[in-house]
Amino acid sequence: MTSQLSHQTRHDGTGHIEAILGGYTMTSIARLGALCAALLMPMAAAADEAEIGKAVSIELNAIKDGDNSCALTFMVINGHDQEIGKAVYETVLFDGQGQVDRLTLFDFGTLPPGRPRVRQFSVGGMTCANLGQILINGSHTCDGTDLVDGACEKGLQLNSRTDVEVIG
Repeated sequence: MTSQLSHQTRHDGTGHIEAILGGYTMTSIARLGALCAALLMPMAAAADEAEIGKAVSIELNAIKDGDNSCALTFMVINGHDQEIGKAVYETVLFDGQGQVDRLTLFDFGTLPPGRPRVRQFSVGGMTCANLGQILINGSHTCDGTDLVDGACEKGLQLNSRTDVEVIG
């Protein structure tokens, strides 16, 4: 099934020619599109903030093999109103067979409120293909002025954009 769109042109008397599609001028369609985009952008940003709430969100964004190592790239967002001066998480790495490969600390450093930060950790002696799962075992350090108790753990949101599952 095909639809037909009527197409006309109109001279406005100033030498400009304006296309008319289905009764609407191209100018009015462009203005409507710009208005819709302007209205939707703040709603999308608010939806992201609402999803995080007063918590920390950690996403395993990418993994990449290096020279006898696996680089883990995380995106982390602090949903609190206050800066987290230092966030360190105890992390357990499981191999492809589900066995603990190692227990380590990932230092995500300073996390400003509401701004995404990318952190990368190189895990030596392991290929990414042999990494099966990551467990965020808990917060080892969570420092910041006026932070509520448990700010780095309460409501912690974990996600992965890779085949490696992140749990907590």
